[in-house]
Amino acid sequence: MALLTQDAQEIHQDALLPDRIPRHVAIIMDGNGRWAKARGLPRTEGHRQGTENLRKILRACVEFGVEILTIYAFSTENWARPAAEVQMLMKILEMVIDRELKDLDANGVQIRHIGELRGIAPGLQKKIRQACEYTRNNHKLILNVAFNYGGRDEIVHAVRRIVEDHIPIEKIDESLISRYLYTSDLPDPDLIIRTSGELRVSNFLIWQGAYSELYSTPTYWPDFDKEALRSALIAYGQRKRRFGQTDEQIVP
Repeated sequence: MALLTQDAQEIHQDALLPDRIPRHVAIIMDGNGRWAKARGLPRTEGHRQGTENLRKILRACVEFGVEILTIYAFSTENWARPAAEVQMLMKILEMVIDRELKDLDANGVQIRHIGELRGIAPGLQKKIRQACEYTRNNHKLILNVAFNYGGRDEIVHAVRRIVEDHIPIEKIDESLISRYLYTSDLPDPDLIIRTSGELRVSNFLIWQGAYSELYSTPTYWPDFDKEALRSALIAYGQRKRRFGQTDEQIVP
């Protein structure tokens, strides 16, 4: 993974080239709690504002030509947070489904859930399944919601399914494992964005992101707006993706 930091890039606002737009963008939506703390607000308000911001970023992705957006909404490790905060995050997801589903469908967004449903309340599980089914024929933007998701857990899940399917050892390769992941029919993310300035992937798409470009910005997620996304896409477009090759091997 190659790291892009906002401060290290000389970004030109008019340099967003259509042929350099990443097809698949993934976002680690970090900093909701710190955003709230800086304003003397409860952490839950930061999560609410982060949810409101997602609507803007979805519109911007469609406008910029991004085809797939994967968001890290709730990790398998987030269960260790205070119970009240976990409960609020569950309520926020349920609220978003209730409030936004029809609008997302009308705008051509296909919702997919990646992660485990096990452990989530049955009523919320049902709403997640219904949202995925309701929007499954949309193609303007695929929105992968990583909820109760962990990259290591995903790989363990894939390996278990391979064993259950009695796949011979000699048939197991990278391509096969990829087909058993939650994102099996999708291209790997071209760009992974992390807000709030942290420089780690936190167990997010650790298989799929092996060759993703990384972009870190100190902006907290609730403040990460359309122009911030544009800057990330411009920075991505300035990168040369080698995939293990030399500069001389790469076709311009």
